[in-house]
Amino acid sequence: MLLACDTHVHFYDGRYPVAAAATIHAPDASPDDYRAAQADLGTERVVVVQPTAYGLDNRCQLAAMEAFGASARGVMVVDGRCSADELARLTGLGVRGARLHMLPGGAVPWASLEAVAANIAPFGWHVQLQLNGRELADRCERLLRLPVGLVVDHVGRFMPPVPPDSREFAALFALVDNGALVKLSAPYESSVSGPPDFADVSELVNALVARAPDRLLWASNWPHPGQSGPPTLVELVALRDRWLPTDALRRHVLVDTPAALYGF
Repeated sequence: MLLACDTHVHFYDGRYPVAAAATIHAPDASPDDYRAAQADLGTERVVVVQPTAYGLDNRCQLAAMEAFGASARGVMVVDGRCSADELARLTGLGVRGARLHMLPGGAVPWASLEAVAANIAPFGWHVQLQLNGRELADRCERLLRLPVGLVVDHVGRFMPPVPPDSREFAALFALVDNGALVKLSAPYESSVSGPPDFADVSELVNALVARAPDRLLWASNWPHPGQSGPPTLVELVALRDRWLPTDALRRHVLVDTPAALYGF
C-alpha cells in the first residue's frame, strides 16, 4: 500500500556494545535486510525503535534511521537526565517518542516515568510503553496524568492474554478513550493459543478495532528478537489483513494514523 508504515522494527549490529542489563542478544539485522522485508510487508515508511539490547545507547538505531532518510522516524530510549540540547538534536534527526520498556532488560524504571514525560513534552514527543498489560489497571490513573501522548505496544502485551471484558483490558480501553494509541503487533509475545491465528490475542485486536479504529497502529516487530520460530512475513501480512479486513481500515491504520503521529 502506498505510504504504508511499519511502526516498530529494530536493528542490530555487532559493532555496537550490548548493555549489561540486556536479556536478548540478537544476531545482526541491517537496513539492507529490512529493505528486502519491506517488499513482502508492502510498506514504505518505518519507525525505528530502540531495542533493550543497547540500553541508553541509541547510536545503532540512529544510524539505521539515517539509512532510510525521510521515510524513517524513531522512538529512542532516554532517561530523566537527558538534556534539552540532546532532545533537540534527536528531534532534528526524526525521533518522535521515548520508549519505556517495563520488563526485564529495560533501561528506564517506573520511577523515571514522569521526569521523562516532562522533559520530552516541549518537543512534541510521546511515550511508547511496553509492559505486561496485566499491570495496566493499577497503572492507568498514573498514565492518564502524563502531559504527553501515549502509545501502548503489542496489543497491550497481556501475559497471558485476558478476556476483552476483563478489568485489565478495560484499563486499556480507558487509555484509548483518552487518546492513547495501541500497536497491533507481536502477538507471539503473549499468545497462549499460538499461530497461525493467535486467537487469544486476535480477540483483543477485534475488540480494539470495533471500539477505536482511529487509535491503532500496525507493526511487524521485525526481526522478532528473542523468537526462535516467528511467523514468516507472508504469515504476518495475512494476519494483519484478517485483523484489518477492509481497504479503508488498512489505509487508516497503516497510512493516516502513523502519518499524523510521527509527522511524515
